[in-house]
Amino acid sequence: MPTLTLDRLQVLLREYVDETGHQIDLVLIGGMAMLAYGHLSRATIDVDGELREGVRSLKAFLSRHNIPANLGQSLSGWSVVAMPPGYRDRATIIIDEPGFRLSLLAPVDFIVSKLRRGTDEDLTDATWIAERFHVPASQVRAAAEAALAASLEDTALFLFERTVDRFCRVLG
Repeated sequence: MPTLTLDRLQVLLREYVDETGHQIDLVLIGGMAMLAYGHLSRATIDVDGELREGVRSLKAFLSRHNIPANLGQSLSGWSVVAMPPGYRDRATIIIDEPGFRLSLLAPVDFIVSKLRRGTDEDLTDATWIAERFHVPASQVRAAAEAALAASLEDTALFLFERTVDRFCRVLG
């Protein structure tokens, strides 16, 4: 499967809006977001993101174009650990056209989203974002604490806390 570029995704999303008449309000996460943040060597073949409405329809459209997609209406629902409250309000709009809005999480919120999953690739992405946007450990800790406060109690939260602690120690 060939890698997906941000330009190709934008063309496809505009095509989707034109074909269906459905609006798109998508917050990118994952590898496609890394490209949009400026990590041009980060390759991806899929689209991950939060979509206000039309998840099934957009997923079907992307599938017809052989593009895997992991889409949902709430990033908080993707993990036992919630996203920090207000994350969508802090997102930066990178495209705002009639019927088509594409946004990126604030860097610290993106870092928390990566730490929630905690794979090696996620930690590498989170480190790159923290360095690129000069996000200090104190800001990551505060956002992680807000995410924990918004989460339902679960023993999985302890793993997230340890991941945040290790990550912040590396940041310094």
